[in-house]
Amino acid sequence: MRHRFSNFRISIGLTAIGLALPLVLYCQGGQAQAGRGGRGGAEPAQDNPKASSPIDLTGYWVSIVDEDWRFRMVVPPPRDYEGVPMTPAAVKFADAWDPDKDEASGDLCRAFGAPAILRQPEHLHITWQDDRTLRLDTDTGTQTRVFHFGDWKPPAGPPTLQGNSIALWETARPARGSPPHGSLKVVTSHLKAGYLRKNGVPYSENADLTEYYDVLKEHNGDTMLVVTIVVTDPQYLHEPFIITSHFKKQDSDAGWKPTPCTVKW
Repeated sequence: MRHRFSNFRISIGLTAIGLALPLVLYCQGGQAQAGRGGRGGAEPAQDNPKASSPIDLTGYWVSIVDEDWRFRMVVPPPRDYEGVPMTPAAVKFADAWDPDKDEASGDLCRAFGAPAILRQPEHLHITWQDDRTLRLDTDTGTQTRVFHFGDWKPPAGPPTLQGNSIALWETARPARGSPPHGSLKVVTSHLKAGYLRKNGVPYSENADLTEYYDVLKEHNGDTMLVVTIVVTDPQYLHEPFIITSHFKKQDSDAGWKPTPCTVKW
């Protein structure tokens, strides 16, 4: 499945898939800014992110588990950390993972925080909460993420499972005669520590999450959502952990079944 990456994504180590287009970033409700490597001047800021959205993320989506099946559909066995750039501290932490202790303590949602929630086999429901706030609900773990556009100020308080998320539209400069297209960029911080995988691979409260949401049309008419997930954590990752998750759009809420967090499946 082909999808594009911005020059910003390339700068943090991603390989461009498809054609890397120059970008103009529209920071909704704030000062517009030119994309790194992009051409042309800044466009005027738009006051209504909902009305100016270049792609439609709303509706019901079901995850397509086309990679990392053994890490996503079942709990991986202890010490199976393949593919995660873990520091020695992370390996030590994960080696001590005990699901019985998590269960006994009632700490069941450590693998359902923002850096890992889109790796679960699940359905998503995405809606506009208001003109400047996008909401993403998952049925697996019954989690809610809220993406704020513009100059939203996060409230004071302890870190949370889903953290504080700031969103902006990243709009491609289209070829002549082509319709405009873009992505949603979401940056999340102030995260409660959790697991990148259910077998205890950790991320700390120092972790930051950057995501890019792209909508693609397949030749068979399916609408796909591709989410590029970049986790950085100076404590437990020696380089960014970069993965993608794929979702297929549904015509209805078929299969939507909210379930609580679990430790052992």
